[in-house]
Amino acid sequence: MNNYINRNMEKTIIKYFSIFPVTALLGPRQCGKSTLAKRVLSELQDSIFLDLEDDRDLHKLSEPVLFFAQNSNKLICIDEIQRRPDLFPILRTIVDKNGRNGQLLILGSASRDLLKQSSESLAGRIGYLELTPFSCNETTGHEISDLWIKGGFPRSLLAGSSETSFIWRKNFIQTYLERDLPLLGFSIPANTLKRLWIMLAHSSGQILNSSKLGKALGVSHTTLRKYVDLLCQTYMLRLVESCLVNTKKRLVKSPKIYIRDTGILHNLLGIQNHNELLGHPIFGFSWESFVVEQIASNLTDWDMTFYRTSEGSEMDIVLSRGNNKIGVEIKASTAPRMTRGFWNAIDTLKLNQTWIIAPISDSYNIQENVRIASINKFLQAASKV
Repeated sequence: MNNYINRNMEKTIIKYFSIFPVTALLGPRQCGKSTLAKRVLSELQDSIFLDLEDDRDLHKLSEPVLFFAQNSNKLICIDEIQRRPDLFPILRTIVDKNGRNGQLLILGSASRDLLKQSSESLAGRIGYLELTPFSCNETTGHEISDLWIKGGFPRSLLAGSSETSFIWRKNFIQTYLERDLPLLGFSIPANTLKRLWIMLAHSSGQILNSSKLGKALGVSHTTLRKYVDLLCQTYMLRLVESCLVNTKKRLVKSPKIYIRDTGILHNLLGIQNHNELLGHPIFGFSWESFVVEQIASNLTDWDMTFYRTSEGSEMDIVLSRGNNKIGVEIKASTAPRMTRGFWNAIDTLKLNQTWIIAPISDSYNIQENVRIASINKFLQAASKV
């Protein structure tokens, strides 16, 4: 495969083959699932790749029991599995009959909650993995600013020009609204969901106010939250919940919202290049959205929350795992200044260490256990904790 960029997930998929009969690789459309799967299968013998968006491959599964019986000794990859949810009960019978691990790799563009049949029919037989668009430690040949402005979808990041990238993202959004969601069984008007998506883009990095957004959209707050959940379950939106700590201070309990891919964020707001971003009110929140997604997609074994009180104490991200607790404050300035609320949060949360992530290349301490660093330097350090 020419110009193939190695993905962090590659070794994990192969490991899952030895643990589970079925491995599910989920993630947004066009994030590189098919390319990665074909790369993994090319290293293996006796494998078959089926794309259910190809009528010829779809026809091969018109008699699924017969097809799997004829290929029982092969690893079979099924792409766009959400197009045939009726397969899941059949797959359970097949994998139980064969009785070995590494039988199936299924790819889907919806979360496991939307693919309920898989969790119900294949419980105990399936391992789930999530592939995101490219992250900063997978694209070392690209500038962070390029990944930030274009986002991590392969066709957007690798486009020949900013204009081509912008056009691709515009069409991706249109296809998602007009084709992908209806295929999943949702009948929400495309214009309604796009209006909400744009409103959420303006609010990325901020507290979710379902009542305010619902009123602006002309729907109830419960309907608004259903739309938000749909965007989350199709990997377009991320919610970060509030950190629950024992404190006498009044905590902000509503979640923060982030457009997961900053390329999509910028397209929704009509921002085509870095100069336009610099002069836009979303600038700081865009950087925060970018950093939060890098952390969430790379440090998957950490619990991620945020901390904010009505008195002004705040920490953008609190990472928890066992007895370890790391605070992360995100600043778009190359010379960030910290507020009293930041230092108060460190004392209240009793953090092991605190990082300030800024668009810089080096790293340095401003106090013991408080360090300013680039996102790459932080990820390298956190992965060793």
